[in-house]
Amino acid sequence: MAYRSRVSLLVVIDTILIAAAIIAGSLLVSMSFSFFNVLFLVTGVMLISCHFLFSYRYNLYKKAWEYASTGELMIILKTVSLSVLATAAAQFLLVQTVQFRLLVVVWLLQLFAIGGTRFTWRMFRDHYLAPVQPHQKRTLIVGAGSAGTMIARQLVKNRQSDMMPVAFVDDNERLHHLDILGVPVIGGTEDITAAVKDFNIDNIVIAIPSLKKHELNPIFKECGKTSAKTQILPLIEDLVSGKVSINQFREVKVEDLLGREQVELDIEGISKQLSGRVVLVTGAGGSIGSEICRQITRFKPQKLVLLGHGENSIYSIEMELKAKFRHHNIQYVTEIADIQDEEKMQQIMNFHKPCVVYHAAAHKHVPLMERNPEEAVKNNMIGTRNVALAASNHGVTTFVMISSDKAVNPTSVMGSSKRLAEMIVQAMDQRSRTSFITVRFGNVLGSRGSVIPLFKHQIQNGGPVTVTHPDMVRYFMTIPEASRLVLQAGSLARGGETFVLDMGEPVKIVDLAKNLIKLSGYSEEEVGITYTGMRPGEKLFEELLNDHEVHDEQIYPKIYIGKTADVLISEIETLMANYDTYSKQELREELLYLANLKPQPGKQEVPAEKREEMVPMEV
Repeated sequence: MAYRSRVSLLVVIDTILIAAAIIAGSLLVSMSFSFFNVLFLVTGVMLISCHFLFSYRYNLYKKAWEYASTGELMIILKTVSLSVLATAAAQFLLVQTVQFRLLVVVWLLQLFAIGGTRFTWRMFRDHYLAPVQPHQKRTLIVGAGSAGTMIARQLVKNRQSDMMPVAFVDDNERLHHLDILGVPVIGGTEDITAAVKDFNIDNIVIAIPSLKKHELNPIFKECGKTSAKTQILPLIEDLVSGKVSINQFREVKVEDLLGREQVELDIEGISKQLSGRVVLVTGAGGSIGSEICRQITRFKPQKLVLLGHGENSIYSIEMELKAKFRHHNIQYVTEIADIQDEEKMQQIMNFHKPCVVYHAAAHKHVPLMERNPEEAVKNNMIGTRNVALAASNHGVTTFVMISSDKAVNPTSVMGSSKRLAEMIVQAMDQRSRTSFITVRFGNVLGSRGSVIPLFKHQIQNGGPVTVTHPDMVRYFMTIPEASRLVLQAGSLARGGETFVLDMGEPVKIVDLAKNLIKLSGYSEEEVGITYTGMRPGEKLFEELLNDHEVHDEQIYPKIYIGKTADVLISEIETLMANYDTYSKQELREELLYLANLKPQPGKQEVPAEKREEMVPMEV
């Protein structure tokens, strides 16, 4: 009913406007009132009739004029122009004459009257009828391209928004000193600090969808020099899919500041390895293990075995996967077990007979393992051996062990135990038909026990944020990225390799702390940063490969493969058999000694056909 009333009102208004345009045009052309004749009537009837005909053709009366723009203006131009041309043809056919001057004048008057009424309504509605937020935040938009312009248009149009655009900054110098939608472009990104001060900016919105991650960091650093809140445009895929609108900005996240684009997956290769297969994940309830399970589920394995020691975490990931991927027809099986139980590992592998095993279970806390080296041996080394032996004995095709950059030139018990676990896996690869590989990556943002949750907790409690050393640097990656690397490495495995990610430039821990303080809405002065000194076993910097392991070429975009080397497995087996005879200090020293022995030259590749003759390593 409201639609019919609206259309009827517009029809009446347009009829009056067209009639007025004809009368005014005739007066302007003839300068007298002697134009009321047959030709005048033909012109009037044709113009009005053709106008409504073409209005119907181009849906002119279905347009929401409160959102009118150039598209609606083009429809008015087409409708008026075609109706005038049709009237000219009717004049020629009926009275053998065409009043060109009159029709041109009427055409101009119609455009002005019909277009003017529509856009006047939009302006009136935008500026007088729409409610206004009482305290709009003065907003600086970084990026005056198409995305920034869309944001400015949305914020200007939506007076209910709590943000009001007052300035742009853009590194395109051709835009400087111009106005876009009445908002000035005042300079480049180096002028952000000055702009916030000069324009009393409350909010900064970064609106450059094409921005690479390494380009975001310097912009965020400029924003971090100010007291303004910094937000970023939502992901383009979320905008296109309709999950969010153009004016729903998100907070800048720590992972946005890694300075490196994330690894893309070889979907076909991974799908070939996992789809329809039985897959087992150890440590499935942990940060990395649970994300590996989420990623695996997308490839629709026949069965996913979730193995872990903590029943609550395993229950949580099982419930999450069943709810999120309930239409994938996957069998989820949970196994509550300790990888230190060799017999149980054999039973589980024998019962499920997985095709691929992802070994994510491990102790990873550096200070805790320094105080408890025997637990590092039991879990990280003996546990890895138990799972690897069970996998080899029961026909697993690919075994992927998750290691750490702390295993390179280790200075800690945790790093040493992971390095020796890598050697165990490499030795297994030489003696088994199963392909055993290792994946190394740096610190994982947001994983349990990592620095980010600690910093967040300290910030929430009012600080200070504790950093061990001002020069300490680490490589960082996100949990999903780490998990994707594991899956990708598994699909590339031939056996014995150590895969590492090109993680870009290492990040200073103190810079990470400063960014997190800023992202949490505080200043460094409010929270504070204190230096506590390096802990036992810590290094100022981490490495991903030893010098003798480095291959220059990438085996896959952003993924490198390290050279393998012979290992002295008998010494490692002796340590595992007698670890409980050592004191804590002796055990630390023995772990560091073995882990830092210089390996022999690279081993010879074992041809695939030779693997059939191999037998599992016995311990």
